[in-house]
Amino acid sequence: MTLAAVASPPIRDAATIVLVRDADTATPRVLMGQRGSAAAFMPSKYVFPGGAVDADDRLVALPAPLAEVERARLADRPVTATAPAPEAMTAAAIRELWEEAGLMLGRPGTWEGDVPADWAEFAAAGLRPSGDALRFLFRAVTPPGRPRRFDARFFLARAEDIAGDPDDFSRATDELSHLHWIALSEARSLDLPFITEVVLAEAEAILREQRQDSVPFFDNSGADSTFRRIA
Repeated sequence: MTLAAVASPPIRDAATIVLVRDADTATPRVLMGQRGSAAAFMPSKYVFPGGAVDADDRLVALPAPLAEVERARLADRPVTATAPAPEAMTAAAIRELWEEAGLMLGRPGTWEGDVPADWAEFAAAGLRPSGDALRFLFRAVTPPGRPRRFDARFFLARAEDIAGDPDDFSRATDELSHLHWIALSEARSLDLPFITEVVLAEAEAILREQRQDSVPFFDNSGADSTFRRIA
């Protein structure tokens, strides 16, 4: 393996969920957790639940279609040759929330056909993922030279759409510790990656203005870093 290959691993498609509670009040809160100190990517940093899109996410049929504007924005300018469909990105965000926080963003429904392994507990609970409850918020590609690189789509969701108790993290994996709800105004006091700070600011602006005309995109997939907005 060449040094360049070590310095710039392949870019993987990923999905992250920014779950907000009390969004319509003066003190909205966001769910965050801390990555382990031994993690290869962003050790000890506070982040939102999220991770790479899995093969099973591509097999999930959402019970309600994505809004056309959301679907178009998610499909805009894929970076990887095997970029997943917008529905798979949305499903990945919901699955990561379940795995890392133990919270199910879903509504009652019966699964048809074989249930993908990653989604067996959703099916057992009589729930199907509520993809239409998510709003595409932000997109960023990890710069070269990092141990892992992702083309990450960030989604905004409301805790009111969680099936069950939003304070019950008992079914979460151990990937994130110190899971807690923190006021958006206080979240920047945590040890955050730079991109998480930027996403928090975007989420706060959307909640305040109740509108989103475009999606910010930090594209570090090529030799030059670019920023644009997905209209």
